[in-house]
Amino acid sequence: MKNSPTNANPSGREIQSGGGNHNEFRNLISHFWNFFDTPSAESELEPKIEVRENKNSVTVSAELPGIAEKDIEVHISSDGYLSISGEKRHQSEENSKGNYFSEISYGMFRRTIPLPWDLDYEKADADYDDGVLKVVLPKSQSEQQKFKKISVKKNKRTQENQA
Repeated sequence: MKNSPTNANPSGREIQSGGGNHNEFRNLISHFWNFFDTPSAESELEPKIEVRENKNSVTVSAELPGIAEKDIEVHISSDGYLSISGEKRHQSEENSKGNYFSEISYGMFRRTIPLPWDLDYEKADADYDDGVLKVVLPKSQSEQQKFKKISVKKNKRTQENQA
């Protein structure tokens, strides 16, 4: 038995039921996963985030096109969460040759990410340029010293078998 695609099936794929086939079960699960994963107006405002780490710091970059610097807030909690929030406000109006056009776009966003490192929050720095927010969080001295290079040697058993 086949179900035809409906509004409740945003992927447009047919869902097969019955028969006990493992692939059919996967299709059904995939259908429900895609249903709940459809983009909404809220998720369109949610910034894309990139987290990079090097020996001395953690850098978080967020895409925030069309948002004024004054409308962006960055907070770091003592338990290691970085929150980026803001508000998009856009309004344009055009009145020419007897035609009138007006468009408004408003929305708020908030993105919180865990930072699993021991960071020096007092030395954190943020800058915003061309729609990209960059937050640099230096690692504490103890975090910087946690790394140790481990040398890789040939397995002793492999050496014995080759002899």
